[in-house]
Amino acid sequence: MKTYLQELYKTTNYVKKENNNYILNSKYRIGKIKITNNKAILESVDNQIYKINIDLDKLNGAYDSDIVVVQILFNPKGKIKAKVLKIVKKATNTILCYIKDKKIFSFKENIFLKQLENNIKLIDNDIVLYDHNTIIKHIGNLKNSTIDESISLYLYNQEYRNSTDKITNKFSCNSISRVDLTDLDFCTIDPKDAKDFDDAIYFDEKNSTLFIAIADVSAYVQEGSPLDIEAKKRAFSIYLPHKVLPMLPFELSNNLCSLVPNEPRLSFVFKIKLDLKRTTVVSSELFEATIVSKHRYTYEQIDTILEKKENQYFVNLFNITQKFKNKRVKIGYDFRSPTIREVLDKDQNLDYTSIEFSTASHSLIEECMLLANCEAAKKLNQFGIFRVHDEPTQASIIKLIDELKIVGIDAKLKANIHDTIELIQKKARSKNIGDEVDELIIQSQQQAVYSSIKKLHFGLGFDNYSHFTSPIRRYADLVLHRILKTGKIPKDIEDICQNISDTQRVIDSLVWDFEDRKYARWAKNNINKVFKAKVVDKDNGIAKIDDNIKGARVIMINYAGEKLFSNIKVKIESVDIITKKILTRII
Repeated sequence: MKTYLQELYKTTNYVKKENNNYILNSKYRIGKIKITNNKAILESVDNQIYKINIDLDKLNGAYDSDIVVVQILFNPKGKIKAKVLKIVKKATNTILCYIKDKKIFSFKENIFLKQLENNIKLIDNDIVLYDHNTIIKHIGNLKNSTIDESISLYLYNQEYRNSTDKITNKFSCNSISRVDLTDLDFCTIDPKDAKDFDDAIYFDEKNSTLFIAIADVSAYVQEGSPLDIEAKKRAFSIYLPHKVLPMLPFELSNNLCSLVPNEPRLSFVFKIKLDLKRTTVVSSELFEATIVSKHRYTYEQIDTILEKKENQYFVNLFNITQKFKNKRVKIGYDFRSPTIREVLDKDQNLDYTSIEFSTASHSLIEECMLLANCEAAKKLNQFGIFRVHDEPTQASIIKLIDELKIVGIDAKLKANIHDTIELIQKKARSKNIGDEVDELIIQSQQQAVYSSIKKLHFGLGFDNYSHFTSPIRRYADLVLHRILKTGKIPKDIEDICQNISDTQRVIDSLVWDFEDRKYARWAKNNINKVFKAKVVDKDNGIAKIDDNIKGARVIMINYAGEKLFSNIKVKIESVDIITKKILTRII
Protein backbone atom coordinates (compact mmCIF):
# COMPACT_ATOMS: atom_id res chain seq x y z
CA MET A 1 0.00 0.00 0.00
CA LYS A 2 2.80 2.42 0.90
CA THR A 3 4.40 1.89 -2.52
CA TYR A 4 1.15 2.82 -4.28
CA LEU A 5 0.77 5.96 -2.14
CA GLN A 6 4.34 7.07 -2.82
CA GLU A 7 3.87 6.71 -6.56
CA LEU A 8 0.56 8.57 -6.49
CA TYR A 9 2.09 11.36 -4.42
CA LYS A 10 4.62 11.94 -7.20
CA THR A 11 2.12 11.94 -10.07
CA THR A 12 -1.26 13.08 -8.72
CA ASN A 13 -2.92 15.24 -6.08
CA TYR A 14 -4.77 12.30 -4.56
CA VAL A 15 -2.18 11.89 -1.77
CA LYS A 16 -0.69 14.31 0.72
CA LYS A 17 2.36 13.94 2.93
CA GLU A 18 2.24 14.64 6.67
CA ASN A 19 5.03 13.89 9.15
CA ASN A 20 6.70 11.65 6.59
CA ASN A 21 3.46 9.67 6.16
CA TYR A 22 1.56 9.39 2.90
CA ILE A 23 -2.17 9.92 3.38
CA LEU A 24 -4.87 9.36 0.76
CA ASN A 25 -7.47 12.09 0.44
CA SER A 26 -10.70 10.98 2.14
CA LYS A 27 -12.74 11.15 -1.07
CA TYR A 28 -10.51 8.55 -2.75
CA ARG A 29 -9.84 4.87 -2.23
CA ILE A 30 -7.21 2.46 -3.51
CA GLY A 31 -8.28 -1.11 -4.13
CA LYS A 32 -8.49 -4.11 -6.38
CA ILE A 33 -11.24 -4.48 -8.97
CA LYS A 34 -13.26 -7.67 -8.68
CA ILE A 35 -15.70 -8.48 -11.50
CA THR A 36 -18.23 -11.28 -11.05
CA ASN A 37 -21.66 -11.86 -12.57
CA ASN A 38 -21.43 -8.61 -14.58
CA LYS A 39 -20.86 -6.57 -11.41
CA ALA A 40 -17.76 -4.69 -10.34
CA ILE A 41 -16.67 -4.00 -6.79
CA LEU A 42 -13.60 -2.44 -5.24
CA GLU A 43 -11.93 -4.58 -2.59
CA SER A 44 -9.37 -3.21 -0.14
CA VAL A 45 -5.67 -3.97 -0.56
CA ASP A 46 -4.65 -3.12 3.00
CA ASN A 47 -6.01 -3.91 6.45
CA GLN A 48 -9.21 -1.99 5.87
CA ILE A 49 -12.31 -3.99 5.00
CA TYR A 50 -14.64 -2.51 2.42
CA LYS A 51 -16.41 -3.42 -0.77
CA ILE A 52 -17.57 -0.54 -2.93
CA ASN A 53 -19.80 -0.97 -5.98
CA ILE A 54 -18.64 0.44 -9.30
CA ASP A 55 -20.94 0.72 -12.30
CA LEU A 56 -19.41 -0.99 -15.33
CA ASP A 57 -19.48 2.27 -17.29
CA LYS A 58 -17.37 3.92 -14.56
CA LEU A 59 -14.40 1.55 -14.82
CA ASN A 60 -12.49 3.84 -17.18
CA GLY A 61 -10.64 1.00 -18.88
CA ALA A 62 -9.95 -0.96 -15.68
CA TYR A 63 -10.65 -4.67 -15.49
CA ASP A 64 -10.67 -7.60 -13.11
CA SER A 65 -7.78 -7.66 -10.56
CA ASP A 66 -6.41 -4.24 -11.58
CA ILE A 67 -5.25 -2.00 -8.71
CA VAL A 68 -6.98 1.37 -9.10
CA VAL A 69 -7.74 4.70 -7.49
CA VAL A 70 -11.42 5.54 -7.32
CA GLN A 71 -13.38 8.60 -6.36
CA ILE A 72 -16.23 8.02 -3.95
CA LEU A 73 -19.66 8.96 -5.26
CA PHE A 74 -22.80 9.39 -3.18
CA ASN A 75 -26.22 9.02 -4.72
CA PRO A 76 -29.56 10.28 -3.37
CA LYS A 77 -30.44 6.85 -1.93
CA GLY A 78 -27.37 6.97 0.27
CA LYS A 79 -25.59 4.07 -1.42
CA ILE A 80 -21.88 4.55 -1.86
CA LYS A 81 -20.50 3.96 -5.33
CA ALA A 82 -17.30 4.94 -7.04
CA LYS A 83 -15.70 5.69 -10.39
CA VAL A 84 -12.20 4.73 -11.45
CA LEU A 85 -9.81 7.66 -11.84
CA LYS A 86 -6.52 5.93 -12.42
CA ILE A 87 -5.17 2.43 -12.98
CA VAL A 88 -2.22 2.04 -10.61
CA LYS A 89 -1.24 -1.50 -11.60
CA LYS A 90 -2.57 -3.66 -14.42
CA ALA A 91 -3.22 -7.29 -13.67
CA THR A 92 -1.56 -9.88 -15.85
CA ASN A 93 -4.84 -11.14 -17.25
CA THR A 94 -5.56 -11.68 -20.92
CA ILE A 95 -9.05 -10.48 -21.84
CA LEU A 96 -11.24 -11.74 -24.66
CA CYS A 97 -12.63 -8.67 -26.43
CA TYR A 98 -14.65 -7.57 -29.42
CA ILE A 99 -14.42 -4.51 -31.64
CA LYS A 100 -17.30 -2.11 -32.13
CA ASP A 101 -17.21 1.43 -33.52
CA LYS A 102 -13.38 1.48 -33.32
CA LYS A 103 -13.51 0.65 -29.62
CA ILE A 104 -12.39 -2.37 -27.63
CA PHE A 105 -14.95 -3.96 -25.29
CA SER A 106 -14.58 -6.95 -22.98
CA PHE A 107 -16.57 -9.83 -24.43
CA LYS A 108 -17.93 -11.16 -21.16
CA GLU A 109 -19.16 -7.98 -19.47
CA ASN A 110 -19.30 -5.48 -22.36
CA ILE A 111 -16.89 -3.12 -20.56
CA PHE A 112 -15.27 -0.38 -22.65
CA LEU A 113 -11.49 -0.78 -22.34
CA LYS A 114 -9.82 1.41 -24.96
CA GLN A 115 -10.24 3.39 -28.13
CA LEU A 116 -8.79 1.48 -31.08
CA GLU A 117 -5.70 3.10 -32.52
CA ASN A 118 -6.07 4.36 -36.09
CA ASN A 119 -3.25 2.24 -37.47
CA ILE A 120 -4.85 -1.02 -36.32
CA LYS A 121 -7.01 -2.44 -39.12
CA LEU A 122 -9.81 -4.26 -37.31
CA ILE A 123 -13.51 -4.22 -38.09
CA ASP A 124 -16.72 -4.53 -36.10
CA ASN A 125 -17.20 -7.93 -34.41
CA ASP A 126 -13.56 -8.91 -34.73
CA ILE A 127 -12.65 -11.01 -31.68
CA VAL A 128 -9.25 -10.40 -30.12
CA LEU A 129 -7.13 -11.13 -27.06
CA TYR A 130 -6.15 -7.97 -25.23
CA ASP A 131 -3.49 -7.59 -22.54
CA HIS A 132 -1.76 -4.57 -21.05
CA ASN A 133 -3.19 -2.12 -23.59
CA THR A 134 -2.06 -4.37 -26.43
CA ILE A 135 -3.95 -6.59 -28.84
CA ILE A 136 -1.93 -9.79 -28.71
CA LYS A 137 -4.00 -12.07 -30.94
CA HIS A 138 -6.74 -11.84 -33.54
CA ILE A 139 -9.12 -14.80 -33.03
CA GLY A 140 -11.49 -14.15 -35.93
CA ASN A 141 -14.79 -12.46 -36.64
CA LEU A 142 -18.12 -13.19 -34.99
CA LYS A 143 -19.82 -13.73 -38.35
CA ASN A 144 -17.91 -17.04 -38.63
CA SER A 145 -19.75 -19.64 -36.53
CA THR A 146 -16.65 -21.82 -36.16
CA ILE A 147 -15.26 -19.17 -33.79
CA ASP A 148 -17.74 -20.13 -31.05
CA GLU A 149 -15.56 -22.91 -29.67
CA SER A 150 -12.61 -20.55 -29.22
CA ILE A 151 -14.86 -17.93 -27.61
CA SER A 152 -16.15 -20.35 -24.98
CA LEU A 153 -12.71 -21.79 -24.29
CA TYR A 154 -11.12 -18.36 -23.84
CA LEU A 155 -14.00 -17.05 -21.70
CA TYR A 156 -13.51 -19.89 -19.24
CA ASN A 157 -9.70 -20.10 -19.44
CA GLN A 158 -9.71 -23.52 -21.07
CA GLU A 159 -8.12 -22.57 -24.39
CA TYR A 160 -5.04 -24.71 -23.60
CA ARG A 161 -7.20 -27.82 -24.22
CA ASN A 162 -6.94 -27.32 -27.97
CA SER A 163 -3.26 -28.16 -27.76
CA THR A 164 -2.44 -31.87 -27.50
CA ASP A 165 1.32 -31.33 -27.26
CA LYS A 166 1.35 -31.48 -23.47
CA ILE A 167 -0.52 -34.76 -23.33
CA THR A 168 1.28 -36.62 -26.08
CA ASN A 169 3.57 -39.15 -24.50
CA LYS A 170 4.99 -42.62 -24.76
CA PHE A 171 2.83 -44.92 -22.74
CA SER A 172 4.00 -47.82 -20.65
CA CYS A 173 2.01 -49.80 -18.16
CA ASN A 174 2.76 -51.46 -14.86
CA SER A 175 3.87 -55.03 -15.37
CA ILE A 176 2.11 -56.91 -12.59
CA SER A 177 0.41 -60.24 -12.20
CA ARG A 178 -3.20 -59.87 -13.33
CA VAL A 179 -6.25 -62.07 -13.10
CA ASP A 180 -7.05 -63.49 -16.51
CA LEU A 181 -10.75 -62.92 -17.25
CA THR A 182 -10.46 -63.04 -21.02
CA ASP A 183 -12.74 -66.10 -21.19
CA LEU A 184 -15.70 -64.25 -19.63
CA ASP A 185 -18.35 -62.81 -21.92
CA PHE A 186 -17.92 -59.11 -21.09
CA CYS A 187 -19.80 -56.50 -23.12
CA THR A 188 -20.08 -52.72 -23.30
CA ILE A 189 -23.35 -50.74 -23.53
CA ASP A 190 -22.94 -47.13 -24.69
CA PRO A 191 -24.36 -44.46 -27.02
CA LYS A 192 -24.04 -45.34 -30.70
CA ASP A 193 -21.56 -42.48 -31.27
CA ALA A 194 -19.35 -43.32 -28.26
CA LYS A 195 -15.60 -43.25 -28.90
CA ASP A 196 -14.19 -44.22 -25.49
CA PHE A 197 -15.42 -47.17 -23.46
CA ASP A 198 -14.75 -46.95 -19.72
CA ASP A 199 -16.80 -49.90 -18.53
CA ALA A 200 -17.84 -53.42 -19.40
CA ILE A 201 -20.09 -55.87 -17.55
CA TYR A 202 -20.58 -59.61 -17.23
CA PHE A 203 -23.17 -61.38 -15.07
CA ASP A 204 -22.53 -64.88 -13.81
CA GLU A 205 -26.13 -66.05 -13.51
CA LYS A 206 -25.26 -69.39 -11.89
CA ASN A 207 -23.48 -67.71 -8.97
CA SER A 208 -25.46 -64.42 -8.94
CA THR A 209 -22.21 -62.53 -9.36
CA LEU A 210 -21.79 -59.29 -11.27
CA PHE A 211 -18.41 -58.43 -12.78
CA ILE A 212 -17.83 -54.73 -13.54
CA ALA A 213 -14.62 -54.05 -15.45
CA ILE A 214 -13.31 -50.49 -15.62
CA ALA A 215 -10.51 -49.24 -17.85
CA ASP A 216 -7.30 -49.40 -15.79
CA VAL A 217 -6.07 -45.90 -16.60
CA SER A 218 -3.83 -45.78 -13.51
CA ALA A 219 -1.72 -48.55 -15.03
CA TYR A 220 -0.71 -46.12 -17.79
CA VAL A 221 -0.82 -42.73 -16.05
CA GLN A 222 1.77 -42.68 -13.29
CA GLU A 223 1.14 -40.33 -10.37
CA GLY A 224 3.21 -37.15 -10.66
CA SER A 225 4.16 -37.74 -14.32
CA PRO A 226 3.72 -34.94 -16.88
CA LEU A 227 0.73 -36.86 -18.22
CA ASP A 228 -0.81 -37.02 -14.74
CA ILE A 229 -0.16 -33.32 -14.05
CA GLU A 230 -1.95 -32.38 -17.26
CA ALA A 231 -4.89 -34.73 -16.54
CA LYS A 232 -5.16 -33.28 -13.03
CA LYS A 233 -5.36 -29.77 -14.48
CA ARG A 234 -8.04 -30.74 -17.00
CA ALA A 235 -9.98 -32.82 -14.42
CA PHE A 236 -12.65 -33.83 -16.97
CA SER A 237 -13.14 -34.36 -20.67
CA ILE A 238 -15.30 -31.65 -22.24
CA TYR A 239 -18.16 -32.87 -24.43
CA LEU A 240 -19.31 -30.26 -26.96
CA PRO A 241 -22.03 -31.04 -29.52
CA HIS A 242 -19.48 -31.48 -32.31
CA LYS A 243 -16.38 -32.83 -30.56
CA VAL A 244 -14.69 -34.06 -27.40
CA LEU A 245 -11.81 -32.23 -25.76
CA PRO A 246 -10.30 -35.13 -23.82
CA MET A 247 -8.74 -35.28 -20.37
CA LEU A 248 -6.29 -37.88 -21.69
CA PRO A 249 -4.59 -38.26 -25.08
CA PHE A 250 -6.68 -39.97 -27.72
CA GLU A 251 -4.03 -42.71 -27.87
CA LEU A 252 -5.21 -43.67 -24.38
CA SER A 253 -8.85 -42.59 -24.25
CA ASN A 254 -9.83 -44.01 -27.64
CA ASN A 255 -7.33 -46.83 -27.93
CA LEU A 256 -5.11 -48.36 -25.26
CA CYS A 257 -7.46 -47.83 -22.29
CA SER A 258 -10.75 -48.04 -24.15
CA LEU A 259 -12.53 -51.38 -23.72
CA VAL A 260 -13.06 -51.85 -27.44
CA PRO A 261 -14.39 -55.21 -28.70
CA ASN A 262 -12.15 -58.23 -29.23
CA GLU A 263 -8.97 -56.68 -27.83
CA PRO A 264 -7.23 -57.60 -24.55
CA ARG A 265 -7.48 -54.66 -22.16
CA LEU A 266 -6.14 -53.92 -18.70
CA SER A 267 -9.01 -53.49 -16.26
CA PHE A 268 -9.74 -52.78 -12.62
CA VAL A 269 -12.56 -55.19 -11.81
CA PHE A 270 -15.23 -55.47 -9.15
CA LYS A 271 -16.61 -58.96 -8.55
CA ILE A 272 -19.86 -58.41 -6.65
CA LYS A 273 -21.78 -61.32 -5.13
CA LEU A 274 -25.51 -60.52 -4.93
CA ASP A 275 -28.30 -61.82 -2.71
CA LEU A 276 -31.20 -61.69 -5.14
CA LYS A 277 -33.84 -62.47 -2.54
CA ARG A 278 -32.83 -59.69 -0.15
CA THR A 279 -31.59 -57.39 -2.93
CA THR A 280 -28.29 -56.82 -1.18
CA VAL A 281 -24.59 -57.14 -1.84
CA VAL A 282 -23.18 -60.18 -0.04
CA SER A 283 -19.52 -59.41 -0.73
CA SER A 284 -17.25 -57.74 -3.25
CA GLU A 285 -13.69 -58.27 -4.47
CA LEU A 286 -11.55 -55.76 -6.32
CA PHE A 287 -8.57 -56.77 -8.42
CA GLU A 288 -6.51 -55.92 -11.48
CA ALA A 289 -7.30 -58.10 -14.46
CA THR A 290 -7.16 -58.52 -18.22
CA ILE A 291 -10.46 -58.79 -20.10
CA VAL A 292 -11.71 -58.97 -23.64
CA SER A 293 -15.03 -57.31 -24.43
CA LYS A 294 -16.86 -59.75 -26.66
CA HIS A 295 -19.69 -57.41 -27.73
CA ARG A 296 -20.18 -53.68 -28.25
CA TYR A 297 -23.89 -52.90 -27.75
CA THR A 298 -25.65 -49.58 -28.19
CA TYR A 299 -28.48 -48.42 -25.96
CA GLU A 300 -30.88 -48.86 -28.86
CA GLN A 301 -29.83 -52.48 -29.40
CA ILE A 302 -30.31 -53.36 -25.73
CA ASP A 303 -33.69 -51.59 -25.66
CA THR A 304 -34.83 -53.72 -28.61
CA ILE A 305 -33.55 -56.89 -26.94
CA LEU A 306 -35.41 -56.06 -23.71
CA GLU A 307 -38.60 -55.03 -25.49
CA LYS A 308 -38.76 -58.16 -27.64
CA LYS A 309 -37.23 -60.41 -24.94
CA GLU A 310 -34.75 -61.66 -27.53
CA ASN A 311 -32.04 -62.52 -25.01
CA GLN A 312 -33.05 -63.92 -21.61
CA TYR A 313 -29.62 -63.10 -20.15
CA PHE A 314 -30.23 -59.35 -20.53
CA VAL A 315 -33.87 -59.65 -19.50
CA ASN A 316 -32.82 -61.34 -16.25
CA LEU A 317 -30.06 -58.83 -15.59
CA PHE A 318 -32.45 -55.95 -16.24
CA ASN A 319 -35.01 -57.36 -13.79
CA ILE A 320 -32.31 -57.73 -11.14
CA THR A 321 -31.04 -54.18 -11.58
CA GLN A 322 -34.58 -52.81 -11.37
CA LYS A 323 -35.07 -54.51 -8.00
CA PHE A 324 -31.95 -52.74 -6.73
CA LYS A 325 -33.21 -49.49 -8.23
CA ASN A 326 -36.65 -49.82 -6.62
CA LYS A 327 -34.98 -50.35 -3.27
CA ARG A 328 -32.66 -47.40 -3.83
CA VAL A 329 -35.36 -44.88 -4.71
CA LYS A 330 -37.17 -45.55 -1.45
CA ILE A 331 -34.43 -43.35 0.01
CA GLY A 332 -33.05 -41.60 -3.06
CA TYR A 333 -34.65 -40.31 -6.27
CA ASP A 334 -35.08 -41.10 -9.92
CA PHE A 335 -35.10 -37.86 -11.91
CA ARG A 336 -35.72 -38.54 -15.58
CA SER A 337 -35.82 -35.18 -17.36
CA PRO A 338 -35.08 -35.70 -21.06
CA THR A 339 -31.79 -34.33 -22.37
CA ILE A 340 -31.79 -32.03 -25.40
CA ARG A 341 -28.82 -32.51 -27.74
CA GLU A 342 -27.72 -29.97 -30.32
CA VAL A 343 -26.67 -31.34 -33.71
CA LEU A 344 -24.45 -29.04 -35.77
CA ASP A 345 -23.93 -28.92 -39.52
CA LYS A 346 -20.58 -28.82 -41.33
CA ASP A 347 -20.30 -25.06 -40.67
CA GLN A 348 -20.96 -25.60 -36.96
CA ASN A 349 -24.37 -23.97 -37.08
CA LEU A 350 -27.30 -25.55 -35.28
CA ASP A 351 -28.93 -28.01 -37.68
CA TYR A 352 -31.49 -29.62 -35.38
CA THR A 353 -32.04 -30.79 -31.82
CA SER A 354 -32.67 -34.33 -30.65
CA ILE A 355 -34.15 -35.50 -27.37
CA GLU A 356 -32.46 -38.24 -25.40
CA PHE A 357 -34.77 -40.09 -23.03
CA SER A 358 -33.58 -42.42 -20.31
CA THR A 359 -34.63 -45.91 -21.36
CA ALA A 360 -34.42 -49.42 -19.95
CA SER A 361 -30.89 -49.87 -21.32
CA HIS A 362 -29.70 -46.69 -19.61
CA SER A 363 -31.20 -47.87 -16.34
CA LEU A 364 -29.61 -51.32 -16.62
CA ILE A 365 -26.07 -50.07 -17.05
CA GLU A 366 -26.53 -47.16 -14.63
CA GLU A 367 -27.57 -49.43 -11.75
CA CYS A 368 -24.54 -51.65 -12.40
CA MET A 369 -22.25 -48.62 -12.24
CA LEU A 370 -23.96 -47.34 -9.08
CA LEU A 371 -23.24 -50.68 -7.39
CA ALA A 372 -19.56 -50.43 -8.30
CA ASN A 373 -19.32 -46.82 -7.13
CA CYS A 374 -20.90 -47.71 -3.78
CA GLU A 375 -18.66 -50.71 -3.25
CA ALA A 376 -15.60 -48.59 -4.06
CA ALA A 377 -16.62 -46.00 -1.44
CA LYS A 378 -17.20 -48.73 1.16
CA LYS A 379 -13.62 -49.92 0.77
CA LEU A 380 -12.38 -46.52 1.97
CA ASN A 381 -12.37 -45.41 5.57
CA GLN A 382 -13.57 -41.93 6.49
CA PHE A 383 -11.03 -40.25 4.20
CA GLY A 384 -10.37 -40.59 0.47
CA ILE A 385 -12.24 -39.08 -2.45
CA PHE A 386 -16.04 -39.18 -2.36
CA ARG A 387 -18.93 -37.79 -4.36
CA VAL A 388 -21.21 -36.14 -1.81
CA HIS A 389 -24.54 -34.38 -2.10
CA ASP A 390 -26.07 -32.54 0.86
CA GLU A 391 -29.83 -32.49 1.21
CA PRO A 392 -31.59 -29.27 0.13
CA THR A 393 -32.31 -26.63 2.73
CA GLN A 394 -35.80 -26.37 4.13
CA ALA A 395 -35.96 -22.81 2.80
CA SER A 396 -35.35 -24.00 -0.79
CA ILE A 397 -38.04 -26.67 -0.47
CA ILE A 398 -40.53 -24.13 0.92
CA LYS A 399 -39.73 -21.82 -2.00
CA LEU A 400 -40.28 -24.72 -4.42
CA ILE A 401 -43.66 -25.51 -2.85
CA ASP A 402 -44.71 -21.87 -3.18
CA GLU A 403 -43.69 -21.79 -6.87
CA LEU A 404 -45.64 -24.95 -7.62
CA LYS A 405 -48.86 -23.58 -6.12
CA ILE A 406 -49.06 -21.35 -9.18
CA VAL A 407 -49.39 -24.40 -11.44
CA GLY A 408 -51.98 -26.06 -9.21
CA ILE A 409 -49.69 -28.37 -7.22
CA ASP A 410 -50.70 -27.98 -3.58
CA ALA A 411 -48.02 -29.85 -1.65
CA LYS A 412 -47.22 -29.43 2.02
CA LEU A 413 -44.06 -30.20 3.97
CA LYS A 414 -44.03 -33.82 5.09
CA ALA A 415 -42.14 -35.43 7.95
CA ASN A 416 -38.93 -35.42 5.87
CA ILE A 417 -37.65 -33.95 2.63
CA HIS A 418 -37.77 -37.27 0.78
CA ASP A 419 -41.49 -37.73 1.44
CA THR A 420 -42.12 -34.09 0.47
CA ILE A 421 -40.35 -34.47 -2.87
CA GLU A 422 -42.10 -37.78 -3.59
CA LEU A 423 -45.47 -36.09 -2.97
CA ILE A 424 -44.54 -33.24 -5.34
CA GLN A 425 -43.46 -35.71 -8.04
CA LYS A 426 -46.68 -37.69 -7.69
CA LYS A 427 -48.86 -34.59 -8.04
CA ALA A 428 -46.76 -33.35 -10.99
CA ARG A 429 -47.14 -36.63 -12.87
CA SER A 430 -50.90 -36.50 -12.37
CA LYS A 431 -50.90 -33.12 -14.15
CA ASN A 432 -48.57 -34.38 -16.90
CA ILE A 433 -45.77 -31.95 -15.98
CA GLY A 434 -43.46 -34.47 -14.32
CA ASP A 435 -40.38 -33.63 -16.40
CA GLU A 436 -40.77 -29.87 -15.89
CA VAL A 437 -41.24 -30.23 -12.13
CA ASP A 438 -38.32 -32.64 -11.84
CA GLU A 439 -36.15 -29.92 -13.38
CA LEU A 440 -37.35 -27.44 -10.75
CA ILE A 441 -36.68 -29.95 -7.98
CA ILE A 442 -33.12 -30.45 -9.24
CA GLN A 443 -32.61 -26.67 -9.34
CA SER A 444 -33.76 -26.41 -5.71
CA GLN A 445 -31.10 -28.84 -4.52
CA GLN A 446 -27.52 -28.21 -3.55
CA GLN A 447 -24.81 -29.10 -6.03
CA ALA A 448 -22.98 -32.41 -5.65
CA VAL A 449 -19.25 -31.97 -5.02
CA TYR A 450 -16.11 -34.01 -4.42
CA SER A 451 -15.00 -34.34 -0.82
CA SER A 452 -12.09 -35.93 1.04
CA ILE A 453 -14.47 -36.86 3.88
CA LYS A 454 -17.12 -39.57 3.61
CA LYS A 455 -20.65 -38.14 3.67
CA LEU A 456 -24.00 -39.15 2.22
CA HIS A 457 -25.24 -38.63 -1.31
CA PHE A 458 -28.75 -37.28 -0.83
CA GLY A 459 -29.96 -37.50 -4.42
CA LEU A 460 -28.98 -41.14 -4.92
CA GLY A 461 -29.84 -42.19 -1.38
CA PHE A 462 -26.41 -43.66 -0.54
CA ASP A 463 -24.41 -43.40 2.68
CA ASN A 464 -21.22 -44.29 0.78
CA TYR A 465 -20.59 -43.12 -2.74
CA SER A 466 -17.66 -42.24 -4.94
CA HIS A 467 -16.81 -42.09 -8.64
CA PHE A 468 -15.00 -45.24 -9.76
CA THR A 469 -16.36 -46.09 -13.21
CA SER A 470 -15.08 -43.38 -15.60
CA PRO A 471 -11.31 -42.81 -15.21
CA ILE A 472 -10.92 -42.03 -18.92
CA ARG A 473 -12.95 -38.84 -18.60
CA ARG A 474 -12.87 -37.97 -14.85
CA TYR A 475 -9.72 -37.39 -12.81
CA ALA A 476 -11.56 -38.18 -9.55
CA ASP A 477 -11.98 -41.80 -10.65
CA LEU A 478 -8.28 -42.05 -11.48
CA VAL A 479 -7.37 -40.76 -8.00
CA LEU A 480 -9.77 -43.27 -6.41
CA HIS A 481 -8.22 -46.16 -8.36
CA ARG A 482 -4.78 -45.26 -7.02
CA ILE A 483 -6.05 -45.04 -3.44
CA LEU A 484 -7.76 -48.42 -3.70
CA LYS A 485 -4.63 -50.01 -5.15
CA THR A 486 -2.08 -48.56 -2.73
CA GLY A 487 -4.06 -47.59 0.35
CA LYS A 488 -2.30 -44.22 0.23
CA ILE A 489 -4.27 -40.97 0.22
CA PRO A 490 -2.55 -38.03 -1.53
CA LYS A 491 -1.36 -35.39 0.91
CA ASP A 492 -3.14 -32.71 -1.12
CA ILE A 493 -6.41 -34.65 -1.39
CA GLU A 494 -8.50 -31.68 -0.15
CA ASP A 495 -7.00 -29.44 -2.82
CA ILE A 496 -7.59 -32.15 -5.43
CA CYS A 497 -11.26 -32.42 -4.46
CA GLN A 498 -11.72 -28.65 -4.49
CA ASN A 499 -10.03 -28.26 -7.87
CA ILE A 500 -12.13 -31.01 -9.45
CA SER A 501 -15.37 -29.53 -8.07
CA ASP A 502 -14.40 -26.03 -9.23
CA THR A 503 -13.36 -27.26 -12.67
CA GLN A 504 -16.63 -29.13 -13.10
CA ARG A 505 -18.59 -25.91 -12.55
CA VAL A 506 -16.36 -24.09 -15.05
CA ILE A 507 -16.84 -26.81 -17.68
CA ASP A 508 -20.61 -26.86 -17.18
CA SER A 509 -20.70 -23.09 -17.72
CA LEU A 510 -18.46 -23.38 -20.78
CA VAL A 511 -20.70 -25.97 -22.45
CA TRP A 512 -23.85 -23.95 -21.69
CA ASP A 513 -22.17 -20.84 -23.12
CA PHE A 514 -21.28 -22.68 -26.33
CA GLU A 515 -24.74 -24.19 -26.74
CA ASP A 516 -26.54 -20.91 -26.00
CA ARG A 517 -24.47 -19.14 -28.63
CA LYS A 518 -25.49 -21.77 -31.18
CA TYR A 519 -29.11 -21.15 -30.23
CA ALA A 520 -28.54 -17.40 -30.65
CA ARG A 521 -27.12 -17.89 -34.15
CA TRP A 522 -30.13 -20.01 -35.07
CA ALA A 523 -32.48 -17.33 -33.72
CA LYS A 524 -30.60 -14.66 -35.68
CA ASN A 525 -31.51 -16.53 -38.85
CA ASN A 526 -35.16 -16.70 -37.78
CA ILE A 527 -35.97 -13.07 -36.96
CA ASN A 528 -39.73 -12.33 -37.17
CA LYS A 529 -40.61 -16.03 -37.27
CA VAL A 530 -43.07 -17.51 -34.77
CA PHE A 531 -42.34 -20.58 -32.61
CA LYS A 532 -44.03 -22.58 -29.91
CA ALA A 533 -42.53 -22.06 -26.45
CA LYS A 534 -43.10 -22.84 -22.79
CA VAL A 535 -42.76 -20.44 -19.83
CA VAL A 536 -39.99 -21.73 -17.53
CA ASP A 537 -39.06 -18.72 -15.38
CA LYS A 538 -41.83 -16.32 -14.44
CA ASP A 539 -39.59 -14.09 -12.30
CA ASN A 540 -37.32 -13.20 -15.22
CA GLY A 541 -39.81 -13.63 -18.07
CA ILE A 542 -37.97 -16.57 -19.65
CA ALA A 543 -39.44 -19.19 -21.97
CA LYS A 544 -37.92 -22.14 -23.80
CA ILE A 545 -38.52 -22.79 -27.47
CA ASP A 546 -40.49 -26.04 -27.78
CA ASP A 547 -40.92 -26.44 -31.52
CA ASN A 548 -38.90 -28.20 -34.22
CA ILE A 549 -35.92 -26.69 -32.39
CA LYS A 550 -36.08 -27.23 -28.63
CA GLY A 551 -34.35 -25.78 -25.60
CA ALA A 552 -33.41 -22.23 -26.62
CA ARG A 553 -34.00 -19.86 -23.70
CA VAL A 554 -35.67 -16.61 -24.80
CA ILE A 555 -36.68 -13.40 -23.05
CA MET A 556 -40.34 -12.40 -23.42
CA ILE A 557 -40.28 -8.60 -23.70
CA ASN A 558 -44.06 -8.31 -23.26
CA TYR A 559 -44.38 -10.94 -20.52
CA ALA A 560 -47.53 -10.24 -18.53
CA GLY A 561 -47.59 -12.92 -15.88
CA GLU A 562 -48.40 -16.01 -17.93
CA LYS A 563 -48.43 -19.09 -15.71
CA LEU A 564 -45.35 -21.24 -15.24
CA PHE A 565 -45.20 -24.01 -17.89
CA SER A 566 -47.82 -22.22 -20.03
CA ASN A 567 -47.66 -23.12 -23.72
CA ILE A 568 -47.33 -19.93 -25.74
CA LYS A 569 -46.22 -18.68 -29.15
CA VAL A 570 -43.41 -16.15 -29.49
CA LYS A 571 -42.01 -14.12 -32.37
CA ILE A 572 -38.25 -13.58 -32.41
CA GLU A 573 -37.65 -9.81 -32.36
CA SER A 574 -33.87 -9.39 -31.99
CA VAL A 575 -30.74 -11.35 -31.12
CA ASP A 576 -27.30 -10.46 -29.71
CA ILE A 577 -24.81 -13.24 -30.40
CA ILE A 578 -22.24 -11.80 -27.99
CA THR A 579 -24.57 -11.79 -24.97
CA LYS A 580 -26.62 -14.72 -26.39
CA LYS A 581 -29.82 -12.82 -25.57
CA ILE A 582 -32.83 -13.71 -27.70
CA LEU A 583 -35.66 -11.19 -27.36
CA THR A 584 -39.14 -12.37 -28.28
CA ARG A 585 -42.70 -11.09 -28.19
CA ILE A 586 -45.66 -13.22 -27.11
CA ILE A 587 -48.31 -13.26 -29.81
